[in-house]
Amino acid sequence: MTDPTLRRPTRGLKAVLRDGVRRGAERVDAATPDHRDRAVDALRAVAVLGVVLGHWLVTALVADGRTLRTASPLQHLPWLAPVSWLFQTLAVFFLVGGHVATRSYASARARGVPYRHWLRGRLARLFGPVVAVLTLWTVVTVALLLSGAEYATVRTLAKLALSPLWFLLVFAVLTAATPLLARLHPLWPLAVVLHVDLLRFGLGAPAWLGWLNLAAGWLVPYALGAAWTRGELERRRPAWILLLGGTAATAVLVALAGYPASMVGVPGAEVSNLNPPTLAAVTFGLAQCGLALLLRERLRGAMRRPVAWAAVALVNLSAMTVFLWHQTALMATTATGLLAGRLPGLHTVPDDLGWVAARLAWLPVLALALAVCRAAFRSWERGGGRGERSRVVRAHRPAADRGSAEGARHV
Repeated sequence: MTDPTLRRPTRGLKAVLRDGVRRGAERVDAATPDHRDRAVDALRAVAVLGVVLGHWLVTALVADGRTLRTASPLQHLPWLAPVSWLFQTLAVFFLVGGHVATRSYASARARGVPYRHWLRGRLARLFGPVVAVLTLWTVVTVALLLSGAEYATVRTLAKLALSPLWFLLVFAVLTAATPLLARLHPLWPLAVVLHVDLLRFGLGAPAWLGWLNLAAGWLVPYALGAAWTRGELERRRPAWILLLGGTAATAVLVALAGYPASMVGVPGAEVSNLNPPTLAAVTFGLAQCGLALLLRERLRGAMRRPVAWAAVALVNLSAMTVFLWHQTALMATTATGLLAGRLPGLHTVPDDLGWVAARLAWLPVLALALAVCRAAFRSWERGGGRGERSRVVRAHRPAADRGSAEGARHV
């Protein structure tokens, strides 16, 4: 028989960790203002994590000799397309972004803050982490080229690492235009997307015309966020209309109009729902926004639990860092794994369910790599290096609860 005393230290350590997590979570919970809508932060966290998990599950870097090329299980297993419906959450991010930006701008105007000062603060939070990403990948790209790496491999890696920047550019443009968009009805940009797709797919217009949807497509959920701020989406009926109408429209477009079933890009596909956004992607986003609005009360209830709220606060504190560095975490893990040879789920062709199972097993490793990136580059999240972070900390959090107050007040 095992001596029961040998198990006491383990149980004691677990209890200490559990109590520490609970106490930390309670401090974050206590430091959060009562008026804060925690459902907004929960939706943002879901949106960011959805994008990260989606990329990790559908992006493969296949080792072919000395060359790495991108592939996707959706190429070989198209019946997995519904998986993309779970993780294509950008519409929710733009919904929350529009709501937060219009509310923030209204508050700034009420306090007499000039537009340029308000915009500078918003953009600093967006582009602060970008400096670190661009610097690192400039150095990595030059080093790889000088070392004789295959150009195709270098191009694949750089493109994958910098691909999240398109989102920031679109989001920055919409943020800058917030004063003009605060009263815009979402049907106007939706009409633009509809006509662009009719011209492209119905009348043979040039393919480049579709890039108009890059702004118009994401303006639809952004404008819905502004409508949320105006109080037009507080009742459940508009949310149900968005959910049911968006679902029905997407089903018709996929089943009868020939739009792809996948809501993310698939390498080699003739048409992508995402690059640029199609009408199907926008109607799908409307359904997602409707579901998000319907879940607000449930999320508010769930966020009353201190541990759940602390986890959401942690994600929100590092939202841009997580978004910008998750592809780098994937590539760092893939490159390190090459030292051990071609590993299933990392370097092999994603053409069967074995690859899917292997990739699921790699997710904790990818999360650990992302945590390392977060620790290294978290100081850029608030618009600068360590000096900027310290200034914010000193100005906004009490000495007794420094960690918890920052997490609660700067989500």
